[in-house]
Amino acid sequence: MNDVRSYVPPFKLGEAMDGGAVGYVVASEAEGFAPGDAVLHGLGWREYATLDARRAVKVDPAAAPLSAYLGVLGMTGLTAYAGLLAVGGLKEGDKVFVSGAAGAVGGMVGQIAKLKGASLVVGSAGSAEKVAKLVDAYGYDAAFNYKDGPVAEQLAQAAPDGIDLYFDNVGGDHLEAAIGALTVHGRAVLCGAIAQYNETTAPAAPRNLALAIGKRLRLEGMLVGDHAALQPQFVAEVSGWLKSGELRSEETVVDGFERTADAFLDLLRGVNTGKMVVRLDG
Repeated sequence: MNDVRSYVPPFKLGEAMDGGAVGYVVASEAEGFAPGDAVLHGLGWREYATLDARRAVKVDPAAAPLSAYLGVLGMTGLTAYAGLLAVGGLKEGDKVFVSGAAGAVGGMVGQIAKLKGASLVVGSAGSAEKVAKLVDAYGYDAAFNYKDGPVAEQLAQAAPDGIDLYFDNVGGDHLEAAIGALTVHGRAVLCGAIAQYNETTAPAAPRNLALAIGKRLRLEGMLVGDHAALQPQFVAEVSGWLKSGELRSEETVVDGFERTADAFLDLLRGVNTGKMVVRLDG
C-alpha cells in the first residue's frame, strides 16, 4: 500500500482494490462463458466486474464451495503447497516451524508438512484460541502464542533439537528466532513479513543473519506466480486430501460489501483464522 518499490505496483487512490474474487457471470460475449457460470478473477473489491475472458477461470461449485477457490484450492493453497515442497524442499523426517500458522497459508503449510512426513511441526499464533486450534484441529505437534514471551525461547522449548525448515509469514523476531534454531543446511521459505508491513523505521530483527554463513543456510523468497506449472498437481492432491478429510480448511466470513475494508484491517490485525472472505449480499 505504500508508494515504494515492491513486487507489485502500489494500490492507487480512487481506484478499486485488486484481489481474488469469485462471482457469477451475468452477461457474456466470450466463447465458453455463459450467464450463471461461476468464475474466479483478480479484480477484487467490486460488486460487478467487466473483464476479458482471458482474465477469468471457470470454477465448479459442485466440486467445492466457491470460497475454496479463493483459499485452499486457490492462490492461498498453492502458496503453501509450492512454498513448502518446491521452494522449501520438504523431506520426510524434517522438523518444521511455521509462523502465522493459524492464517490461511500457515494453516495449510503445517497440515501438508504432516501429510508429507515431517517428524515435528511447530506453529506460532497470536491467541490462546488459535494455538489450541493448531494442535487440536490442524494436527500441529506443538504451538505457542508469540505474545506470551520471546519467540526464540518458546521455539527452543517446542523444538529443543532445532528445526530443518522454516516457513516465514511474519519476519522480524520470528525470522531471527528461526535462524537461531535452524540446523546446518537448514532452509527458510520467505513468504511474508507481516510484522514489518506497517513499520516506518528499519526492522529491529533479524540481527543474527551471520549465522547463515556457518550453518550454510538457504533463505529463499517466493512468489506464488512463479509456480503456476504446479497447479494441476496441487489441485489433484489437495482436493483429494479435502475429500478424505485429511486436510481441514478454515474461513473467517464477513457478510456485506460495505464491511470489506473492516475485514481487510482485521486481517492485518490477525483477527481471522484461516482465509478471510467477504460474502456479498444478494
